[in-house]
Amino acid sequence: MDIHQHKLKVAKQLTSPNCDDRPDPDDISLLVIHCISLPPEKFGDDYIDQLFCNGLNPDDHPYFREIYRLRVSAHMLIRRDGSLVQYVPFDRRAWHAGVSCYQGRERCNDFSIGIELEGSINQDYTDEQYQHLAELIPALLANYPGLSPERIVGHCDIAPGRKTDPGPTFDWQRLRMSLKGAMTQRRVK
Repeated sequence: MDIHQHKLKVAKQLTSPNCDDRPDPDDISLLVIHCISLPPEKFGDDYIDQLFCNGLNPDDHPYFREIYRLRVSAHMLIRRDGSLVQYVPFDRRAWHAGVSCYQGRERCNDFSIGIELEGSINQDYTDEQYQHLAELIPALLANYPGLSPERIVGHCDIAPGRKTDPGPTFDWQRLRMSLKGAMTQRRVK
């Protein structure tokens, strides 16, 4: 996967207005993995795109009445089928982490990249999602030297007690093993 001008070439590009400049554009040093499903536990609609682009209709589902005014985004979404959507260029600050802290440093949006997986904490993620995540992460590591495999966390790790995603069904061991293979292949090329 190639990144050009802070955009992933193979991703569908949908521009979210929910972003701004980072305080230090050279400080991209954390990767945060999230999950999202809209409505909860439902997959395959365009509601995530609508939420991140401020177009969610509160009349489409009762749950949407609670969230349609939120101004949130992520850099990337990996759908259940593995397709990729980018909402915010990686050099800009997406609004994904909320109140957060990593190793004593607050406001994780300032220095992180947020990747959403279409899913829930109650259901397994798909093989396609793990595959594309394991291909995306080495591209991010190659383009943003402040990132490292040790600085990949879940939303639950930076907002404990407030957030639980990506949840107990996310297989961190599988991701780490896939990353080792993908990074080895990337070095060989």
